[in-house]
Amino acid sequence: MVALAILMGEVSLSQTIIEDDPELHSIDIIEHLGDTIPLNLEFIDDHGQTVKIGNYFNHDEPVILIMAYYTCPKLCNLVMNGVADAARQLKWIPGNDYTLVTVSIDPTETDLVASAKKQNYLKYLGIEGITDNAWHFLTGKGENSQALADAIGFKYFFVEERQEYAHAAAFYVLTDQGVLSRYFYGIQFEPSQLKLALLEASEGKIGGTFDRLILYCFHYDPDSKGYVLFAQNVMTVGGVLTMIILILVLGGFWLKEIAKRRVSKINMSEN
Repeated sequence: MVALAILMGEVSLSQTIIEDDPELHSIDIIEHLGDTIPLNLEFIDDHGQTVKIGNYFNHDEPVILIMAYYTCPKLCNLVMNGVADAARQLKWIPGNDYTLVTVSIDPTETDLVASAKKQNYLKYLGIEGITDNAWHFLTGKGENSQALADAIGFKYFFVEERQEYAHAAAFYVLTDQGVLSRYFYGIQFEPSQLKLALLEASEGKIGGTFDRLILYCFHYDPDSKGYVLFAQNVMTVGGVLTMIILILVLGGFWLKEIAKRRVSKINMSEN
C-alpha cells in the first residue's frame, strides 16, 4: 500500500486529510502492478459515442491513464497539467507513440464537458502534428468508473457537504495489453522518468537504439518510486563501448600498416 499525503494549502479542503474526519483517511492508492484492467468496461467518449476502455489498447503503444473529474476545482487539473507539461517535453507524440486517456469519476458529467476539457488540453500540449486521437476524455456510469478505479487501486469518495470528490494525485502507465506498469504520484513529473516508464511499458518499441540503451542502464527503484542508474549495467555498457573503441583504434592502425606495406611493395617493384 502506498500512503499518500494529499496536497495542502492550494488544494480544496475536500482534497486534504482532515484529522477529525476518519473517512478522509481512506484516501489512498494501492498499487496493482502487473494486473490487467477490465478492458470491457463501457464509457462515453468526448464525441458522445459509447466505447470500451479496451478500444484504447492493443495498438502496440503504451497508455497513460488518469482518473479525475472535469469540474474538479483544483487537484485534477494540477495532475493533468503536470502530465501535459512532461509530455510536451518528450520527442514522442501522443496519439502516435503512446495514448493519453482520462476517465471521469463523476457520473453526472457529460461528453460535452469532456469535449471542452479535451480541446483545452490539446491546445495546452501545443505539440506539432498532434491529432484528435492524442488524448481521450471519457465519462460514464459510476459503477464503471468505480470498477476501473478498483482495478488500479485508486480510492476516492464524494464529500456531500462540499459536493466534491476527495481523491489522491496520481496517474498510471499501462502496456498496450492493459497491464499496469508504473504509478506516478503528485502533480509535477520529470519528463525523463515518464520517458523511461513509457519506454519500459512499450518494451522498447517506441524508442530508438539510444533510448533502449538508456533504459538498460536504469532500473525502477520501488523505494524511491523512480528510475535510478543500475551500476552493473552501466559498467557492462562501459566495458562494451571501451572494447568497441579499442577494436576501432587497433583496426585503424592495422589498416594503416597494411596500406603502408602495399605502398612499400609498389615502390620496391618500381625500383
